[in-house]
Amino acid sequence: MAFMVKTMVGGQLKNLAGGLGGGEEKGEGDKSAAEAQGMTREEYEEYQKQLVEEKMERDAQFTQRKAERATLRSHFRDKYRLPKNETDDNQIQMAGGDVELPKELAKMIEEDNEEEEEKASVIGQLTSIPNLDLGSIKDKAQATLGELKQSAEKCHIM
Repeated sequence: MAFMVKTMVGGQLKNLAGGLGGGEEKGEGDKSAAEAQGMTREEYEEYQKQLVEEKMERDAQFTQRKAERATLRSHFRDKYRLPKNETDDNQIQMAGGDVELPKELAKMIEEDNEEEEEKASVIGQLTSIPNLDLGSIKDKAQATLGELKQSAEKCHIM
């Protein structure tokens, strides 16, 4: 009995579902990709060409950015005498070999170099000492120089 009901109802459900959505799905499978997008074949081919060109441009920009970063890393490796990385060299060569840093990065490197030069000087070292008043030291140094000049003027031998 269950078999009979299953056969009768199951067949009817398949026919019902097939009649509602099955015909449309088969029709879409027969359409070409251009018709599915609502374009003519020529429009679709032009669209595909544009997609390929845009992808190539993005890839070129991405390669350029990777080469710029590799150039920056190699600059710091040279600066701090670290071993070179072959991956960075390969990325630079893939981008054409001669890669310049972007203006923003070059400016940051210049500022960094200026800060390091400033810290390397005597005054830069003095500023890093806590609780040190450079103004009072400057005043004392100027006063001492003034005293030396006065005593040199008074000296009869010179």
